[in-house]
Amino acid sequence: MPNFWDDQERAQKTTQELGSLREEITSFLKLVKEQEDFLVLLELAQEEQAEDVLLEVEEGIKAIQEELKKWDLRLLLSGEYDRNNAFLSIHAGAGGTESQDWVEMLLRMYTRWLHKANFQVDITDILPGDEAGIKSVTLLAKGHNAYGYLKAEKGVHRLVRISPFDASGRRHTSFASVDVLPEIEDDGEIEINSEELRIETCRSSGAGGQHINKTESAVRIIHLPTGIIVQCQSERSQLNNKSLALKVLKAKLFEREQQEQREKIAQLRGDQQEIAWGSQIRSYVFHPYNMVKDHRTGYEISNVHAVMDGDLDGFIQAFLRHNLKKQES
Repeated sequence: MPNFWDDQERAQKTTQELGSLREEITSFLKLVKEQEDFLVLLELAQEEQAEDVLLEVEEGIKAIQEELKKWDLRLLLSGEYDRNNAFLSIHAGAGGTESQDWVEMLLRMYTRWLHKANFQVDITDILPGDEAGIKSVTLLAKGHNAYGYLKAEKGVHRLVRISPFDASGRRHTSFASVDVLPEIEDDGEIEINSEELRIETCRSSGAGGQHINKTESAVRIIHLPTGIIVQCQSERSQLNNKSLALKVLKAKLFEREQQEQREKIAQLRGDQQEIAWGSQIRSYVFHPYNMVKDHRTGYEISNVHAVMDGDLDGFIQAFLRHNLKKQES
C-alpha cells in the first residue's frame, strides 16, 4: 500500500534537487556571461590604455577563476550517492575530557563549513561529555552533493596542542573518529525487516525544555542480526525520531554492505588491509608550530585557525583529486 508521507517526502526531495540543478545552471550561465563582458571590457581598456579599467578586469578575472575552481570541484563528484544528503558522526577517542573537547571543536568546524556552503544542518543525536565537550554527535547535512563533499572527512583526526585542561601546560595529543554515510532513499535497495528490530524509547537528554524532559520522545533502535544501534532525540515527536533513526540505520546497513563487498574484492586480490585506530587521516597541530596536514594527499596549510573556522575546501578538493587518480590507476 502506498505511503502518502513517503511519496510527499520523495516529491519534496525531487523538487529540491531540481531547484539545485536550476541554480547550478543559472550560476554557470552567469559565469559565462561575466567572462564575455570582461573580455569586451579588456579590449576597450587596451585600446584606451585605461589602467583603472585594467585593474577592474584583473580583479574580475580572479573572481571568475575562483568560481571555476568550485565548478571543477563539482565535476569530481561522480559517485552513485555523491548527490545525497549525509550523516556525519564524530566520536571521542581515548583521553576523556581532552578528546571530548576535540569532538566539540570538530563539530564547530564542520558546522561552519556546512553553513558557508549553504547546507542545512540538523543535529540528530548528541551525547555531552562528563565535564566538558561532547562524547559523540551525529548531524544530518542536507543539500545537493553533501555526501560527495563530506566523504573526504571520514577517518581518524588527530589534535596536538597545549591542553587548556592541564594546569601544568603540557602538550597533549587527542583523537576523534569521523564517520560519513549517505542518506539512502527508500528505493528498495536496503530492506529492513521490522521483526529484526528492537525499538526502545526514553527521555531525551540535554537541553530542550520541559517537553523533551517529560516525554519519552527519544528513540533507540537495535538491529538484532548485526547488533547495530542507532538513536535519535532531535525531534519533539517520537514518530519523527523513529523515522530519522531508521534512516540512520539504513545508511549504516548500506555502509556495512559496501564494506563487505570491499573485503571480498581485497581477498580476491590477496590484499590484506587493516584499518587501525591510530592511523589518522589528518593532523591538526597547534603546538609547537601551526599546521594542518592531510596524510592521504599531502595537502597542508599553516593557518590552523582558518581551518577550525571551516576552511576545508582545499582538503576536500585534494582528496577528491587523489581519489580520482586512485580509481584511474
